[in-house]
Amino acid sequence: MDRRHRGITIRGNSAQIAITYQGVRYRETIPIPPTKAALKELVLKLHAIKYEIKTGDFDFLKHFPLSKNAKKFRKSRPDQYTIGEALKNWLQRNQSECQPSTIRDYTSAIYYHLKPAFGEMAISELTAIKVKEFLADLPCSNKRKSNILIPLRRVYDELYHDEIIDKNPLERVKNHPSNTREPEPFNANEISRILHELKGQENNLIQFAFYSGLRTSELIALRWQDVDFDKNCIYVRSAKVRGYLKCTKTKSGKRDVTLQPQAREALISQKTFTGEQNEIVFHDSRSNQPWKDDQAIRKIVWTPALKRADIKYRNPYQTRHTFASMLLSRGENPMFVAQQMGHKDWSMIIKVYGRWIPQSK
Repeated sequence: MDRRHRGITIRGNSAQIAITYQGVRYRETIPIPPTKAALKELVLKLHAIKYEIKTGDFDFLKHFPLSKNAKKFRKSRPDQYTIGEALKNWLQRNQSECQPSTIRDYTSAIYYHLKPAFGEMAISELTAIKVKEFLADLPCSNKRKSNILIPLRRVYDELYHDEIIDKNPLERVKNHPSNTREPEPFNANEISRILHELKGQENNLIQFAFYSGLRTSELIALRWQDVDFDKNCIYVRSAKVRGYLKCTKTKSGKRDVTLQPQAREALISQKTFTGEQNEIVFHDSRSNQPWKDDQAIRKIVWTPALKRADIKYRNPYQTRHTFASMLLSRGENPMFVAQQMGHKDWSMIIKVYGRWIPQSK
């Protein structure tokens, strides 16, 4: 082949064009009939491509839309790169950086909500009003809506900082305030009635929950090595969420909790069940294996006990509210209570539990 055909290789009913773009050598195949006219067209196309590369106007997708290499160039084209593709790629990139439970939440948000609503839409087509309309139609709490938006926000933040888009429509979409539930702590009589309906390991678990203030996910991750009877405290270092052990919810959640007498009593009783050759403190008595998640406790232990005791249902988190209100009501320093609960400061204590703080005279 002579010089005017340099960069072109004829192969039967197709031709291969060789170009260098952004420092990378590409060989792209184009189907053409084996005629002189078609070859002439191909030569002109190659000249045009080289000129566009030189002037900075080359569009890989326009010239080679069916190329396997086109996919990576579409990512820089907000008019052609879809939101569904961007979400999928973002999730794959973050698989190893997030906790398994977090990835499950992101996966649920993407495949059950975001892709059905925006998956086929080009990146450039999304507007703030479309997101707001989507949120308005979601039949869930404000907190859940905010969580569903997290992957979409992260994708658009990356696109904006990578200068693929000039404006981020998600910056004009504010999260709605979460509907904070008023604490409904249990009184001493209710606690007694609930514990009366429980025996053995279940009784120890719930008694400890009432008098330690741990989240249920922290309770089921508690290890015997984290219990220090000599110093009368426990070391909260991990949580178990959806079957996976992870670090505590926040940095301040990693804390030392002083053992109240009733909590210490529950642990001493529990030691007869799991204190020998077991790492985890609290087990499901049906299998004598560690609890898989907090939902099992709610279904198997908590809800039936409240029904038998004829007590108005409140979720297990109210044991934590009960613990905080008890400490504050007897005059404990709010800073101490904040530390015991795993809050970074006492502002949350004042905001949530202010009415249980005795007024100084």
